[in-house]
Amino acid sequence: MAKSTSPPLHHSTATTAQMKQMLYRRSNSEKSHLYHQLLRKYYRWVLWLFLSVYLFLSSSTPSSFLPSPISRRALSQSPTSSSSSSPSLKIYVYDLPPEFNRVWLSNPRCATHLFAAEVAFHEALIHSSVRAVNPLEADYFFVPVYVSCNFSTINGFPSLHHARPLLSSAVDLISRNFPFWNRSTGVDHIFVASHDYGACFHAMEDVAIADGIPEFLKNSILLQTFGMKSPHPCQEAEHVVIPPYISLGTNRWPAPETAKRDIFVFFRGKMEVHPKNISGRFYSRKVRTEIWNRYGGNRRFYLRRHRFDGYQSEIARSVFCLCPLGWAPWSPRLVESVALGCIPVIIADGIRLPFPDAVPWPEISLTVAERDVASLESVLDRIAATNLSAIQRRLWDPSIRRALLFNPRGIVSGDASWNVLRALEAKLDRRSWRRRWRLRPRPSQANLDSLVRWA
Repeated sequence: MAKSTSPPLHHSTATTAQMKQMLYRRSNSEKSHLYHQLLRKYYRWVLWLFLSVYLFLSSSTPSSFLPSPISRRALSQSPTSSSSSSPSLKIYVYDLPPEFNRVWLSNPRCATHLFAAEVAFHEALIHSSVRAVNPLEADYFFVPVYVSCNFSTINGFPSLHHARPLLSSAVDLISRNFPFWNRSTGVDHIFVASHDYGACFHAMEDVAIADGIPEFLKNSILLQTFGMKSPHPCQEAEHVVIPPYISLGTNRWPAPETAKRDIFVFFRGKMEVHPKNISGRFYSRKVRTEIWNRYGGNRRFYLRRHRFDGYQSEIARSVFCLCPLGWAPWSPRLVESVALGCIPVIIADGIRLPFPDAVPWPEISLTVAERDVASLESVLDRIAATNLSAIQRRLWDPSIRRALLFNPRGIVSGDASWNVLRALEAKLDRRSWRRRWRLRPRPSQANLDSLVRWA
């Protein structure tokens, strides 16, 4: 009888058990793999859904993160913004401790001198509907620091040596207590620098250039009276050229077209016989000295070198008002001349004037090159004999005067603060953190997939 070749029963049972165990492990492995696949797919879908909802909410309702959001007020409801072309932006004004601004107002000159645009614009914003009560709705952030009210006890002029540390302290304060400066590195923050050479904070150009704009201000927007057509270290930061502040006092001046103008050419101010001062610098690049030497004895030129409180009455009586450069190219005489109906004669090579979109400077003023001062009388005679009346009619347009004057009690449509807002509005898409976030394109499905590809 042949022997059986079948394996023993216990060996067959063991093999079957091993096979079942292998199949069980394989089944568990496949189930685990399938489970992880489903988990990854589900996770990517949840993450995609979360990102979509987040981007939608953050781009449409930035104020929704507030417990009690403050409703946005329409500019069209404001009496100071009735024009259909009114600036549509919001500015949050930091409520800084009084040592940065209010304390300085104890000296009445702080709110009335030629650098007082820093006070006037602050006051105008506070009383305007442009002011954002909710900082999350703000396009810009205004930092109200009055740096030009520290008047020297020696000469009475503003002393700017404290400007940099005072502004630095303000920036340190808002960056520690608010998230907005750090969020944008100051790109959407506004400062006023209404001084000779803007935020370089010095009256002497060579020193101003050497000092430069403080590093912490270079990302921000500066409202400054200094402006040049060519590159200059003191206008390297983003800026808006604004008019100097002037106060017309309490006098009720006659309408420019009705005023009697018995002065042909007027200038009152510093005119050095020897323009090289103690520092070795030439004041006004010798321009004012040249004017005095050539026309001081000319009866048609009403030139005075000393101060007189009633000098605005002299401007109101004049046909042409000379506006030569001093240490800086700009001067309050430019605005005073326009406001009182005297044709400004600008003698400051390369100067950039405020609000060219609102003020047609070539139509209401004359520009004479510094090198052509010797021909000044013949130039003015030619204008007087040809198109004087046309220039005066354009100059006496009330809207032009309004464009250069600040109204501290609020923003009036077409006034200086209103034109500042228009200039800021033109920079919104580049400078406003909120607008740039809202205008950021939403990711496509492919982009969202790439965001979660690591999952």
